[in-house]
Amino acid sequence: MKIIRYISLKKALAAHAEVLDASGGLEGVKNQGAVESILMHIRNDTYYPTFEEKMTHLVFSIIKHHPFNDGNKRTSIALGALFLIRNRYPDEVIARFIVVLEDVVVAVADNAIDKHALQRIISGLLH
Repeated sequence: MKIIRYISLKKALAAHAEVLDASGGLEGVKNQGAVESILMHIRNDTYYPTFEEKMTHLVFSIIKHHPFNDGNKRTSIALGALFLIRNRYPDEVIARFIVVLEDVVVAVADNAIDKHALQRIISGLLH
């Protein structure tokens, strides 16, 4: 079984800060407990047995739970990319993920794409 490398709270908060530094927005974490919860829940193999399910929950939850004051959609992409980097996905997969998710995260926020559809999109990008 492949060992999955997860993202720490410290790394997640740093990634969010980098997103805001690069693209602007209101700084701050509205609900740090929500960020911690999301990062811990993806470690649960009973609920999220595959990497794709873990990735989907991470991205979807950051968008929908809106734990940061600003930049939640952008941060969901950054954390997804960081999760891919930590788990040694090829650069071309990471780049494709970032480009495709730019439109997808908006559709998720607008309820045009549900969690199951997001998982199908993410699975398609990773294979």
